[in-house]
Amino acid sequence: MSTTRLPFPRRIPFVEHLGFELWSFGGGRAELRLDLAEAHLNYWDVAHGGVLMTLLDVAMAHAARSGGVAVDTPPTSGVNPDAAASVPQDAVEHGPGVATIEMKTSFMRPAEGRLRAAGTLLHRTATLAFCEGSVFDEAGRLCAHATATFKYLRALSATGRHARTLQGAPPFVDGKENP
Repeated sequence: MSTTRLPFPRRIPFVEHLGFELWSFGGGRAELRLDLAEAHLNYWDVAHGGVLMTLLDVAMAHAARSGGVAVDTPPTSGVNPDAAASVPQDAVEHGPGVATIEMKTSFMRPAEGRLRAAGTLLHRTATLAFCEGSVFDEAGRLCAHATATFKYLRALSATGRHARTLQGAPPFVDGKENP
C-alpha cells in the first residue's frame, strides 16, 4: 500500500464530488479512502448506504482496471510488462475501462469517520472481471462487503460524441401513453 495519495487514472467528476482519494492501485488491487462529511450522512448521522456502495463500486472497478498496472505506481507511469500482455493495447497505461454489470452489497455495521475501501480482482476473462471489496472504519472494523462483475470496455473517443435520439415515437407524451 502506498503511503501517499495517488492521482486517479481517469477523471470521474462524481468521484471528485464525493471526495474519494486513491491510495493504492495495481496488481489487481485498489484502496480508496474517504473522510465522511455531513453530505455523506443519512438520517442517523452515519454513512449513507449509497455512499458506501459507490465507494465499493469505485474500489472494485479500479482493482479490475489495475490488473496490468505495477503496484502502487502512479496510474499514469508504467505497467508490469508480464501482466500487460492480457490488457488491451489501448489501455496499457491506465488499465482498461470497465462498466459495472452486477453488484451485491452487505452492510455489517454503521460506518463513521475516515473510511478505507479495499478492492480486489478475484478472476478475469477477456471480457469480464470478478471482484470483491470491503469498507472498514477507522478502528479496522468491517462495515460493508460487496462482490461485483465488471465488463471490460475499450476507451470511447472523447471528441465527436453526442447524444442520439431514440428511434420512433416516444411511448409517452405529456404523461399520456402515445398510441
